[in-house]
Amino acid sequence: MKMDIHQIMKRLPHRYPILLIDRVLELEKGVRIRALKNVSMNEPYFVGHFPRRPVMPGVLMLEALAQAAAVLSFETIGTEPDDHTVYYFAGIDGARFKRPVEPGDQLMLDVTLLRVKSNVFKYAARASVDGELAVEAELMCTMRKVP
Repeated sequence: MKMDIHQIMKRLPHRYPILLIDRVLELEKGVRIRALKNVSMNEPYFVGHFPRRPVMPGVLMLEALAQAAAVLSFETIGTEPDDHTVYYFAGIDGARFKRPVEPGDQLMLDVTLLRVKSNVFKYAARASVDGELAVEAELMCTMRKVP
């Protein structure tokens, strides 16, 4: 399954400047997702991170992976987010940053669902640029109902 930005925006509540997925290239419900983030010099964080050598903040690379994981989760359980459902980080284990991500890069996001237990989803997540690993981590996320 593939998704364009309009389909992604129906599945995620995030909007500019924090929507960090541009396209879903592959999705197998309950198994894995491959998504793409085009990194542009126009991203607001590059103004201060860093002015002489712009680098995508590591926390935003992890956020992009979590957003891909959220799309996979919503598709896996067959639901869409609503005003009463929030998808939160529950944990990040073993995060390792291997290369900087700069303007002009295409960040390939690969997330595999490891397990679901008590509404907590655990994933193996990796992001790469041109086949070179940029970041990897195990992510745990949960969906919660809010008033």
